[in-house]
Amino acid sequence: MNLFIIGDVHGCFYTFSEMLKRWNPATDYLIQVGDLVDRGAHIPETVELARQLNEQYPESTTFLMGNHEDALLHHFSPQGPYPGWLNWGGRSTTDQYKRQPKLLARHLPWLEQRPLLWQNDHVLVSHAGLADIPLELALDRDSSDGILWRRGPLRRLPQLQVVGHTPMDDGEPIHDPDSHTMYIDTGAVFGRNLTALRLSPTGDVLDIIMLPVNPDDLPDKSRYSHLTPR
Repeated sequence: MNLFIIGDVHGCFYTFSEMLKRWNPATDYLIQVGDLVDRGAHIPETVELARQLNEQYPESTTFLMGNHEDALLHHFSPQGPYPGWLNWGGRSTTDQYKRQPKLLARHLPWLEQRPLLWQNDHVLVSHAGLADIPLELALDRDSSDGILWRRGPLRRLPQLQVVGHTPMDDGEPIHDPDSHTMYIDTGAVFGRNLTALRLSPTGDVLDIIMLPVNPDDLPDKSRYSHLTPR
């Protein structure tokens, strides 16, 4: 199967739904790079759509862990809140789930089960990528240079890396030739685009799809104007 890889969604339910119309379950394996939650206007609905798809197509969908899912899980666990999470996206999530507590109870165990990466011999997909540091640290969910949080150069692998996490200012995906990495967080929730790549199983780019964000997905700027990027 080809790979259909979607970037950071952040509660942009209508844009995500429109992107999914480009996915063919018969021919494409769907991978989403994490950060379904926080910031956008329809977070519980976005997570529920992903959960249902994962339940319906368990053999052809993978939804990865993002740093925002990790922070959400910290908030609702005995570990306690992740420092600053409410100010860089979490308040929108907690406000929306207060209106749908049954969905929160359903979503927390599903989110906890999200894997850190998906790979074959030619492609490795994760949220923020593998840095050129010891693998134990690179796979540490809590490390600032780990696979959920890394900002900066990544290691060059035998595979093509595909990552989200770092929003592209111009709303277009880029390829870093030094690390052979595709960056596909194109800032949908910041008013730019949601991007998907269709790759061959061997990592050849077959298609790049960029959808402008649906304005109905954007947060109430008067209410969440304090949001800071993480």
